[in-house]
Amino acid sequence: MFSMEHMVYKDYFWNQKEPGDNIIRVIANDDYTQLNRLNGHQMIFYIRCLAKSWDWKNEAIKGCQKIERSIREKVPHEINTYSGIKNWIQANFKSFWDTL
Repeated sequence: MFSMEHMVYKDYFWNQKEPGDNIIRVIANDDYTQLNRLNGHQMIFYIRCLAKSWDWKNEAIKGCQKIERSIREKVPHEINTYSGIKNWIQANFKSFWDTL
């Protein structure tokens, strides 16, 4: 399972409580909640949720690291809702996925 030690970036802050299971069920399709790209707990749970929503088996670590890098490096900063980020990655991944 993708976790803190698998994160590519090491500049996250971890002072916020981890989201619970109820958040994981809805996070990838939320049109209003914004992702804080520097909050480690939010990033881990969002990445896990995306992997599950795309039916990745065992949340492949390398794939989750690519999601992390794409959120930090590729997704425009003005796109910051959970659903907006997911939609942007889905629409654009072919142009950058192999470069990550």
